[in-house]
Amino acid sequence: MTAKLFTLPVLKQITPAISQRQIDELPVLVITHPKLRAAITLQGAHLVAWQPEGEEPIIWLSKETAFQPGVAIRGGVPICWPWFGPAGKPSHGFARNLAWELTSHSENEQGVELALTLKDSAETRELWPHAFTLTAKFTLGETCHIELESTGDFETTSALHAYFNIGDIDKVKVTGLGQPFIDKVNSGKESELQGDLTFNGQVDRIFTQPQATSLIVDSALNRTLVVEHHHNSDVIAWNPGVELSTSMKDMADDSYKTMVCVETGCVTQAQKSTASKPAKLAVTISKK
Repeated sequence: MTAKLFTLPVLKQITPAISQRQIDELPVLVITHPKLRAAITLQGAHLVAWQPEGEEPIIWLSKETAFQPGVAIRGGVPICWPWFGPAGKPSHGFARNLAWELTSHSENEQGVELALTLKDSAETRELWPHAFTLTAKFTLGETCHIELESTGDFETTSALHAYFNIGDIDKVKVTGLGQPFIDKVNSGKESELQGDLTFNGQVDRIFTQPQATSLIVDSALNRTLVVEHHHNSDVIAWNPGVELSTSMKDMADDSYKTMVCVETGCVTQAQKSTASKPAKLAVTISKK
């Protein structure tokens, strides 16, 4: 699926490295630069691909996902805002399902920078009665940095719900998650992690005192991905396992084998934004 993004016809060449294209029903910004390849859909300001030059894709994208207006994309880095999970409808908030605007871009020898913006509208105020400006800033090169900034007067929960491409779920471990965690598979029970996180069946855990950096150690692809968390209260680890993966129409039955989510979030502690002090959430991704 990721490779297909870079073969789509160019509809508008924005800069030498940035072009606008169309995947099914959604416009997508495609970045082809000597240092990297990446793609961001305007719906959701959703990073759906990023790989440094010469590397296997870092970001996982489901080959079964729909690219349709108002339908959440499965994979990439969804922006969950202004709530996380089922706290409201739609689940994980409306930011990932609405069209954003490209408001700035630049490029140099090291990579590209883009900013996309979403503002409140009659549609959003029916779901959430607040005025806001939400900006997603992407700095893409040999590393990937995403910063979410929200301006207004409100409280939110949120996450940068990153899906990572791995070789084999049975040959991956995650370190640097911290203690303790809320086990959503086990009725929200609080537990302590014994050793590194490995995956045997469905995993859905919110680590409430996380370390600043998590490592995804992938022996199948012989690489370690570094996930640095900024301005967060929590880190979420998720893999659907075989039963849930099989039941999801936007994932292939065996999709759970090649992805893992390590998410930067503010879930158990809401963030407060004021007119003078916006709330921020950010992640930096690299390969060790």
